[in-house]
Amino acid sequence: MSNAISFSEEQAMLLDTAMDFCSTHSPVTSVRTRIEEESDFSDDLWRQVIDLGWTAIIIPESYAGLGLSMTDLVPIVESMGRNLMTTPLVSSTLAAHALIEGGSEEQKNTWLPRIAQGAIATIALAEAEGSWNLKQLTSFGTRTNGKVQLSGSKNLVENAAAADVILISINLEGEPVLALIEKSLIPDGALTREIIIDETRRAYQLDLDGIIIDESMLLASCCLKQIEYATLLLLCAEMAGGHAAVLNVIVEYLNTRKQFDRYIGSYQALKHPTVQILIDMEASRSHLYHAATIWNTATEDELEIALRMAKAHASESFAHAGDRAVQFHGGFGFTYECDAQLFLRRALWCQYQFGDEKYHRQLLAPLLLD
Repeated sequence: MSNAISFSEEQAMLLDTAMDFCSTHSPVTSVRTRIEEESDFSDDLWRQVIDLGWTAIIIPESYAGLGLSMTDLVPIVESMGRNLMTTPLVSSTLAAHALIEGGSEEQKNTWLPRIAQGAIATIALAEAEGSWNLKQLTSFGTRTNGKVQLSGSKNLVENAAAADVILISINLEGEPVLALIEKSLIPDGALTREIIIDETRRAYQLDLDGIIIDESMLLASCCLKQIEYATLLLLCAEMAGGHAAVLNVIVEYLNTRKQFDRYIGSYQALKHPTVQILIDMEASRSHLYHAATIWNTATEDELEIALRMAKAHASESFAHAGDRAVQFHGGFGFTYECDAQLFLRRALWCQYQFGDEKYHRQLLAPLLLD
């Protein structure tokens, strides 16, 4: 099993650019302000992301993209996670990835150039039952005279209210199928904002009942596995960034707060757990960049092992770091004014997206031991 980790000059440049951009445009004061807004991002911020070319990174040059890899997006998403920045970049990238892997030529020609230029797309795979097996679907499609009538609902659809197109999964004639729904086909009242633990982002329930799409909107192949892998990679990048940021919050407080005329960071009861959080953060980044390194070259089993190991470790360690950050701040840590709770909320959201650590370790066991 490969243990290679590489970090290219291009990735280093993207990381530097992204760190500077995200820290400038997403200070914690702005993050808190946007919590009260209807949208979790501003049009001006999104325009700047487009101008940087980030929306075109994974899209092939033949479809007006930059022709780079998902690997090149990792340092950008890591920087966004470090600064709690929310934009439709990840959801749009995942939808574009699905089109690249499973879309027809007509669908690619229609949507990939638009996404590269900033059209917002998102994916809708989760359902109310909460299964992390993406093929267990209770949303259905019925063919009728060249049309497909949809039924059921999708949950936790990020950026749905702003999306120009939504990629959904449905059960069609007993098989999982991916389909595109344009914004114009979604009736009023079909989107309901959900209350989620991470207040810095927006998620919606999408009611599919009564929506009818043309058969041409069905993807040529159902690439759920490829979507899952890409989502896990970018989730791990977001968690690695968040983990680094919450460690900074901890260290700053330990070097500021005094008790018995000594900085509390000098006490072993706080110092040693903080070192463990640092070790866990470095392990998360190692898992992340190993998965990114082999993204384009590994066998399916090798890539699956790397991604599930990365997600299992990041899910557990980021949530632990967020919890310790709240505890180390004492009574203040349990108040809304403490920034530590923002990272704990983000950690808990990411932990249960596409499987927690127990789920991924269960899937890892046969891959590693059989």
